[in-house]
Formats: sequence, structure tokens, C-alpha cells
Amino acid sequence: MRNSDKTTLDQIDRKIIEATQAGFPITAKPYHSIAQLLELEPDLVIERIGKLLEQGIIRRIGVVPNHYRLGYRSNGMTVWDVPDEKINELGKKVGGLDFVSHCYHRPRHLPDWPYNLFAMVHGRDQQTTDNYVSEIADILGDANRQHTVLYSTRILKKTGMRIGNTQ
Repeated sequence: MRNSDKTTLDQIDRKIIEATQAGFPITAKPYHSIAQLLELEPDLVIERIGKLLEQGIIRRIGVVPNHYRLGYRSNGMTVWDVPDEKINELGKKVGGLDFVSHCYHRPRHLPDWPYNLFAMVHGRDQQTTDNYVSEIADILGDANRQHTVLYSTRILKKTGMRIGNTQ
């Protein structure tokens, strides 16, 4: 929750956040599983999570895969220097590739950091990842003024908001 928010959570909202903050259950109906755990109706859980999203208390719900466990051992953040006026067009193309998990625009920090397009690439081995980088370079064509790849060396802990137990 942002510091400027005046929103207070009631007991039901707190219980839902506490039950989901370490991740949603991996079931066919995760909201139903949460509802059962909390002894609530599934529709109520869905409604409450929707309101928490609307209020910005929960910013997003998404999958955070462990690429190493899935067999992707060569992961690299590719960074590209492309013309600013083409960033949206090129970003959509790169972000739409199957091997890119996320793609976004970031500001340059000249003179040391000229890159403005970032794309996370995942491959099962170094050669595959290098081939994917070449594929992106081909897509960008002459708009690719320069690029580099920052390869992952370890997995960082990925967690979202945490609140303490209210009991």
C-alpha cells in the first residue's frame, strides 16, 4: 500500500491478503481454494480482490516463474539503443516474441548508459539465448544502434507486499 493512501483494510481484506501474499494456490480454481481456506464464498473473494486491485492496494496479480526450475538456464536482460520515436513500435514487436518474458522502455543515462529498450530473454542454453538476441537484432534492423546482454548469474528473491498476521 502506498504511504499516501488513507484506505484501511477490514478483517476480510487482511485475511485475503495474508492468504495470498506468498502466492496463489496452484489449483484449477485458486479463488475457490482461497475462499474455502478462509471459510468465505468464492464470489466474495473475487469481488474483494477486484476492489483491492481497483484501489491500488494490490497492484497486479501475475505469474512469477522460476525459469531455472523450468529448464531455462541462460537468461539475459537484453538492452538496446533505439531511436526514441520508434520505441513503442519496436517494443511491441520485441515484447510479442515467445522467448521474451517482459519488455519495457527505460530512460537513458548518458554518457555511460545509452540503452532505452529492455527485453528479458530466456533460453535453455547460451547458444539458444545468443540466437534469440540475434533474432531481436534482425527485427530491430537499422534501428539497433547498439546493444548488450546482461546475463543472470543468480535468482533474486521475488516477493510482493507482506503484511503481518492480525491475530
